[in-house]
Amino acid sequence: MKQEILNKFLRYIQIDTQSEENSKTYPSTKKQFDLARILVDELNKIGLSDVEVDKYGYVTATLPSNIEKDIPVMAFLAHMDTAPDMSGKKVRPQVFENYNGDDILLNKESDIKMAVKDFPELKEYTGQTIITASGNTLLGADDKAGIAEIMTAMEYLANNPELKHGTIKVAFTPDEEIGKGVDHFDVKKFGADYAYTLDGGPIGELEYENFNAAGIAIQIQGRNIHPGYAKGRMINAILVATELNEMLPIEQRPELTTGYEGFFHIVKFFGTVDLSEIHYIIRDHDREKFENKKELIKSAIQFINKKYGKEIAEYKLEDQYYNMCEKVEPVYHIVEQAKQAMIEVGIIPNIKPIRGGTDGARLSYMGLPCPNIFTGGHNYHGRYEFIPLESMEKAVQVILKIIEKSVS
Repeated sequence: MKQEILNKFLRYIQIDTQSEENSKTYPSTKKQFDLARILVDELNKIGLSDVEVDKYGYVTATLPSNIEKDIPVMAFLAHMDTAPDMSGKKVRPQVFENYNGDDILLNKESDIKMAVKDFPELKEYTGQTIITASGNTLLGADDKAGIAEIMTAMEYLANNPELKHGTIKVAFTPDEEIGKGVDHFDVKKFGADYAYTLDGGPIGELEYENFNAAGIAIQIQGRNIHPGYAKGRMINAILVATELNEMLPIEQRPELTTGYEGFFHIVKFFGTVDLSEIHYIIRDHDREKFENKKELIKSAIQFINKKYGKEIAEYKLEDQYYNMCEKVEPVYHIVEQAKQAMIEVGIIPNIKPIRGGTDGARLSYMGLPCPNIFTGGHNYHGRYEFIPLESMEKAVQVILKIIEKSVS
């Protein structure tokens, strides 16, 4: 099984599927169809039914039940795109078998190393097989590891019909990395009662809580006057934007928060004396605190407008997704099922909140409760991304054990 997982993963990561956040199409990049078509072909060869890729890039398939008992339909999902932050083109994977626990040289030519002092978690995988990219691109384990794990599990079940299971659905989605992964996903047509995304990090992660999320774009119209004659007349939009930023609590910045602590994260700041824009994402696990954060930033904008005596600051605030906990807790047995599956395959579950979001968060509010399970990867979205092959193998075992427990 380990070699099958590796072969699939290495094949998938060499297909460029990077999404584009400023695109007006769906999916945001046509190249995501390149992987979608390969997955459709493989799913057909495995022997799944109802295999298709629709016009939005959603790949779906069904492994029919081989039991007489009527049980809820389970699904597993992963996303095909890689993050816009760093190139996923021409990924050159490196496989380090029997890793010795030392620094890993990613790129000799550019002297790019993954040092143990910077990434001490590497030591935990001494003796295992570590997969990295070449230091010039991301690896793409987020979330092609999840795809490889689901595909391996489905192939194993198809090849071993004596293993009993109910109806299993799979789906591979585009554009998760830009927050649009399920914009056009038809939950009713998909026909699952509950699901798991394979989109987590290190081995053992199990998540059913995530941030409530919003984004706000603030435009500040200044007044540009020749600086020699500016007294009492100029309004410097750059300085006003800075003033607004300083009104937000310093301790609620992402670099100073952890666990359940929320934050204001400034993600863009650009402009001139005449006109500036400042963009934030707002996050909190607690819905009341989340709403309070939105009110705080709106109050800061109102203060700015009152201080300067005119509506110089305008904003657009949009909620992006909500904490799936509200929708998963009423069916908590699906979390418990995954937890017990991990224990039974020798993994210590690490149940913790996601400091971000997944397709599962939005799907949960669309009527498909959807906790998140580890894929095994580390350092997503950058050149230091890596994944132990043994963690991927364990993820496949967890999928199979969840399915086994669902019929017991």
